[in-house]
Amino acid sequence: MRKVVSRDGTTIAYETAGEGPPIVLLNGSFRDHTIFDPLVPELAPHCTTYVYDRRGRGESGDSPEYAVQREIEDLEAVIQEAGGSAVVFAGSSGANLALEAALAGAPITKLALHEPFFRVDGYPKPPWNFAKTLRVLLAEDRRDEAVEYFLGGFLGFTPDTVADWRKGPIWAMNEANAHTLAYDTAVCGDYRVPVDRLAGYRTETLVLNSDSTSAWLRAAARATTAALPNGRGLELPGSWHRIDMDVLGRVLVEFATT
Repeated sequence: MRKVVSRDGTTIAYETAGEGPPIVLLNGSFRDHTIFDPLVPELAPHCTTYVYDRRGRGESGDSPEYAVQREIEDLEAVIQEAGGSAVVFAGSSGANLALEAALAGAPITKLALHEPFFRVDGYPKPPWNFAKTLRVLLAEDRRDEAVEYFLGGFLGFTPDTVADWRKGPIWAMNEANAHTLAYDTAVCGDYRVPVDRLAGYRTETLVLNSDSTSAWLRAAARATTAALPNGRGLELPGSWHRIDMDVLGRVLVEFATT
């Protein structure tokens, strides 16, 4: 992987492929850049893709003290590698991070978001002490328990669903990246859609959700769209928190190239 140095000296690893206007892909909780392996081939014939490992994951470095601002600077460093400005596509907690970067003035020409992790009225939030409990589990290196706690306390998974995930092939990655769950929790702030702040954001923004996702994620996507002066929402075929890759590729290509 290629490397770029972020403002605080942390090394961020990234890969690039394809030709055309640049699009930076930003992952969410648990994952590194490999989550986009099925999507890059859909985009590369039309766009130059940039995928990177968020700090603390994969081949990227980290810093002793986490701050959301550092992750904003990481994204800005990758955008600089892409030519100084770029379309950004981000999902899950990565969508929350991309919005924070956009509101901080990152050079994003267009923004596409997949099911940001906001909670609107009528849907329960994580426990009031969620972030503190998660930090304690991680400080005691109880990574397995931290993963389970995040899936249940944050995503609302039932014990049976958590047990099914435990049997899956990605559980090892979940544990390996468990320490970054504290980062994703910080990125989500108070879990509310920042309506007042978004009211002044004029960049064209596309907010996507799957037609088979959780009700709280669908509601969050709609509320985010409504808060953006230049926002447009699309519900696309898929499964829980996932859009069919060929459909997502076509939508992003059209968005990034027109």
